[in-house]
Amino acid sequence: MNEHTHKQFDAEMESLRTGVLGMGGLVETQINRAIQALTEEQDGGIVDAVGADEHRINDMQIMMDHQGSQIIAKRQPAAIDLRMILTITKIVNDLERIGDEAKKIAYKAAQMHGGDRLTQVRFFDVVRSAQVARGLLQSALDAFARLDVIEAAGVIQRDEEIDAAFSSVLRQLISYMMEDPRTISSALEIVFIAKSIERIGDHAKNIAEAVVQVVKGKDIRHATPDQIRAEVEES
Repeated sequence: MNEHTHKQFDAEMESLRTGVLGMGGLVETQINRAIQALTEEQDGGIVDAVGADEHRINDMQIMMDHQGSQIIAKRQPAAIDLRMILTITKIVNDLERIGDEAKKIAYKAAQMHGGDRLTQVRFFDVVRSAQVARGLLQSALDAFARLDVIEAAGVIQRDEEIDAAFSSVLRQLISYMMEDPRTISSALEIVFIAKSIERIGDHAKNIAEAVVQVVKGKDIRHATPDQIRAEVEES
């Protein structure tokens, strides 16, 4: 690869990495809007904005998948460069899925506002979980931007917070439904929202695992927290 071609390749790779962060920023905006939909009475503006941004996210996914395929076809990268492109494809897919979950949350929240006491009480818990999920995504994207495996490992470990929060919300909602069957409909809607939040955490975790894989060259998807910690701390 001559110097000119090498510079072109570097520019293409940088464009791909920058695209991931731009897409990640848009997905973060989606989560912020979903949280706003949970906490405020809306006139439909947020839901419309979420729907519009979902189309942009989908377009970005297609564009970046094509861009990565073109680089592979033209440059035939090897080793860490090829691993980076394949990792970016995974991350872009997870970001698109997060956008889908944020849209579900915003739509459900808009439908439920003005509801009963159960809705109001439980929204406090799901909003707190959504804020944790947003923080995990931000940390996962930061880890990708800096290829920081230590921060990535922290995201993987903190995903357990969202899993625990979902289990807690589910237990409490089951109690409500058993005590008063009239709450079943509202409770189930909140379960769907809480499940979307849990999935956002899972996708953020996937992004963090992808960061470790691109840096260390090892697939850690089924490793224990202790194994992951040992891997990222190994020089």
